[in-house]
Amino acid sequence: MSGISISEVRGKAERKRFVEVQFALNREDPHWIPPLKDEVMGLITPGKNPWFGHGRAAFFLATRDGRDVGRISAQVDDLVQTMTPDLGGGPGTGHWGMIEATDADVAAALIERAEAWLRDQGMTRALGPISISIWDEPGLLVKGHDHAPTVMMGHHNPAYEGWIEQRGYAGIKDLFTYDLDISRQFPEIVQRIVASGERNPRIHVRMVDKKRFGEEAALILSILNDAWATNWGTTPLTDDEIAYAGKKLKPIVFNELIRVAEVDGEPVAFMMTLPDLNEMQRDLNGELFPFGFIKLLWRLHGGFSGYPKVRTMRVPLMGVKKKLQATRLASQLAFMMIEYIRRDSVAKFGASRAEIGWILDDNQGMNSIAGAIDSHVNKIYRIYARTL
Repeated sequence: MSGISISEVRGKAERKRFVEVQFALNREDPHWIPPLKDEVMGLITPGKNPWFGHGRAAFFLATRDGRDVGRISAQVDDLVQTMTPDLGGGPGTGHWGMIEATDADVAAALIERAEAWLRDQGMTRALGPISISIWDEPGLLVKGHDHAPTVMMGHHNPAYEGWIEQRGYAGIKDLFTYDLDISRQFPEIVQRIVASGERNPRIHVRMVDKKRFGEEAALILSILNDAWATNWGTTPLTDDEIAYAGKKLKPIVFNELIRVAEVDGEPVAFMMTLPDLNEMQRDLNGELFPFGFIKLLWRLHGGFSGYPKVRTMRVPLMGVKKKLQATRLASQLAFMMIEYIRRDSVAKFGASRAEIGWILDDNQGMNSIAGAIDSHVNKIYRIYARTL
């Protein structure tokens, strides 16, 4: 590790360097999509990202011969400390993430520095990469490097897997994404299940109403917090985080792509789908100004059509209230929402492909639904752990 210097990020100028080093290290990868720099700055800035209301983090830069050659974050989330160990948390559990490195020596130095910070915070176990919470970009890409990530998913140098494991880390959880051809109808059995649900007077599946965005967002997040309450790694979203997420997602929210399922008039399930923003921002190089904002706005509105034209849709979130989970009704509601959104994605947005997930490797219900609609695992993101 000779010649490598690790320093903690202090102030706005160094946060910009922290963002820029990712661009320097990945620009030659044809499948990497430059994130919007303003979004990343907001993610790592206390006072902008409400995650810092219950968490604390440090950010580190690696330099060698006067050049930035890597970065890493280290973070402690108070909500993670209250979780049980079987759900991926518990007292003494810290995280690191946002790792970028030119080589194995730089990666080792960065991870060692992140671990030292976590020990100073009283942590006894490190999980990573998690950048910077489970709701942002969790896991290291270990399968699927040959195609671009969809919106809000990460993309990593294939060498990182070996560099992390060399530090004594072992994978403890895999997160799957599924590739789905939505240009063709689902298998006949799924179509019959959807048709049966349509004949059931107890079931009503509706679009959200973006004009009532705040109310609809609160409803969806209430279902989400109930449905995911015992999912591995999940921390409940605070009111401030819900508002923050809503503000970021509102420009890419469309009524036709989010469905709420009601049973006997009670909202019990939802499915959120987003047009793949990565397709629309790929050529912006992370910059919104001076012209990137105009290009992106035009693309988001599909010119004058009101609908962005994309090849890919992403399904980041789906939830069914816990009282219905593992029931036939839950699966039926899921198939109905997926089918309705599939139809509109093709007809109104011109999409032909969807990516579903992430889904936990041991979530049998969701993995079974993904299999039933003839989707296939296209990417695997791995979360590692090590005792400090």
